[in-house]
Amino acid sequence: MQEMSEQEFLKQYDSSKYEKPSVTVDMLVFTILDEKNSNYRKLDNKKLSLLLIRRKGHPYKGMWALPGGFINMDESLDEAAKRELKEETNINDIYLEQLYTYGDVDRDPRTRVISSAYLSLVSANKLEIKAGDDASDAMWFNINYRLVSTISDKENKETSYLYKLELSNNRELIEGTIKKKISYKKGYYEENTTIVDSKGIAFDHLKVIAYGIDRLRNKIEYTDIAFNLMNEYFTLSELQQVYEIILNKELLKANFRRKINHLVIETNKYSEKKGGYRPSKLFKFNYEHERKGE
Repeated sequence: MQEMSEQEFLKQYDSSKYEKPSVTVDMLVFTILDEKNSNYRKLDNKKLSLLLIRRKGHPYKGMWALPGGFINMDESLDEAAKRELKEETNINDIYLEQLYTYGDVDRDPRTRVISSAYLSLVSANKLEIKAGDDASDAMWFNINYRLVSTISDKENKETSYLYKLELSNNRELIEGTIKKKISYKKGYYEENTTIVDSKGIAFDHLKVIAYGIDRLRNKIEYTDIAFNLMNEYFTLSELQQVYEIILNKELLKANFRRKINHLVIETNKYSEKKGGYRPSKLFKFNYEHERKGE
């Protein structure tokens, strides 16, 4: 019997043989927002913020969620991410990178849905947010993400971490709790993340957001990703403040400047005089630096 050619195989292939899950994309768009400081001698406070949309329809009608939606059969994941972001928030042409794929069986009450999450960082002054498509509103939420407790089980070689995530602005506060359990298996570590409670956040997006923040904190240590949050010209103090906000810790000025020295170029421009501060030298990103670890 003559072996079937690939062309013949494809012609008779029955695509209904396997069930087809739906595929979506979800976007985590981070920025840094200024918060006016009442003390004119101090720089404005900065907050790490995340863009969320309020769902117009069911399921989770009226709740906040990440921008996103279903992909079309004739587009790639990247194309779908850019299209959905434009349709739901009016954001176009920004940095996006694929973050992680989520496929828990019951993550969407409508049907079996697999979602590819994307991470994006952008300077807030480059955006004009406007809700559209199946979103009734789109807003920035300040992020407060912190570890609240750690429980170690040495006998079973497991450690559990409980994290609190609060997302707030001048209109709303939504929050939830995430539990991460790390278990040591033979030769490797296994991590399992679950949602303990979630108030006001649709689907499993609390877990997606928490992972995105963790990933952002990790990437900022060894890549130049933070510069997507900066204006074209910036002071080194502003840049350090952005790093400290994302990492959620203070950095030594000398160590920080030594670390990022190859990433910036000094200009002959100066910042405007603010309050009790003299104008500072402005820098810009060095696009020609040697990119490592990305």
